[in-house]
Amino acid sequence: MKTTVSVIKADIGSVSGHCVSHPALMEKCDEVLANALETGILEDYYITRCGDDIDLIMTHRNGELNEEVHKTAYDAFIQATEIARDLKLYGAGQDLLSDTFSGNVKGMGPGCAEMEFKERRSDPVIVYCMDKTEPGAFNLPIFKIFADPFNTAGLVIDPSLHDGFSFEVFDVMEHKKVVLDCPEEMYDLLALIGSTGRYVIKRVFKKNGEIAAAVSTDKLNMLAGEYVGKDDPVAIVRAQSGFPANGECVEPFAFPHMVSGWMRGSHNGPMMPTSQEEANPIRFDGPPRVVGLGFQVTDAKLVGPVDLFDDPAFDETRRQSANIATYIRRHGPFEPHRLPSEEMEYTSLPGVMEKLEPRFEDMDDD
Repeated sequence: MKTTVSVIKADIGSVSGHCVSHPALMEKCDEVLANALETGILEDYYITRCGDDIDLIMTHRNGELNEEVHKTAYDAFIQATEIARDLKLYGAGQDLLSDTFSGNVKGMGPGCAEMEFKERRSDPVIVYCMDKTEPGAFNLPIFKIFADPFNTAGLVIDPSLHDGFSFEVFDVMEHKKVVLDCPEEMYDLLALIGSTGRYVIKRVFKKNGEIAAAVSTDKLNMLAGEYVGKDDPVAIVRAQSGFPANGECVEPFAFPHMVSGWMRGSHNGPMMPTSQEEANPIRFDGPPRVVGLGFQVTDAKLVGPVDLFDDPAFDETRRQSANIATYIRRHGPFEPHRLPSEEMEYTSLPGVMEKLEPRFEDMDDD
């Protein structure tokens, strides 16, 4: 019998702007998921948050895109949204694009990463939750985990990893996908995923087809047709025994790489790894945050988590991130801090351009 890990997240309201989810919302989600546990829909669950996003980590036996599991998560968000509105929280229900559930959360606003697998003798699984950024923010760390021998020593010295991994990449603009093998097609892969706003890693597989990682890839602003908030992706990564070691899976986040998002979804900034407690994007609504939770999946139950970035070894990364934030903020409304114009299409900037459009005149030939 296979186990499914589903991580479904949504921003349904925050205290004092886009900062922190209210505990009452998480308590309501806990109530709904506890009922699903009693009725047998779920085997186990854990609820956390990253900034203003609530992340529902669920295990079950129902496979991916299961209607009951997805409806459980959506109902939790809908009921918590009612509390958010009563409290007049900021952005109440902003990630819920419809009040009518349609089979699964795909295309409805919440982000979702799922994987189904047959459990190994010991199955460590890491769940990453990000805030104030987009799905492409996972491109660099997922690549380094599964394809960079300078990050993952096992690619060189562990025979079980030596054949490499296959990457499923989504083109979120053209709604197409491609699978590329590493190390054979590494340069082709990098040619795509370096464009983080368009090409995003969705899944990673071993060469035998076994799932290794899954990432949420919904672009909320494109689904809504306007800026309603950033995508704030989640990812699931399997570790150890034929996969990269736990330490190799967290090592990429020791580098505070630049990602898009931050204030109004319109700026580039450094990714800061933090504990759950410190996942509070305050400065200029940021900088972007990532939380890492390590579990053992045992008979579809969650043992843990270990708060992986609650480690003084990441203090220097956090200092670097703060310094980078200070530097890039000094650019104000200028690129490269503000996103380039082609990536501003779904932000609030088009409203300004529409206002100015009648005042633009043709230039003289000379």
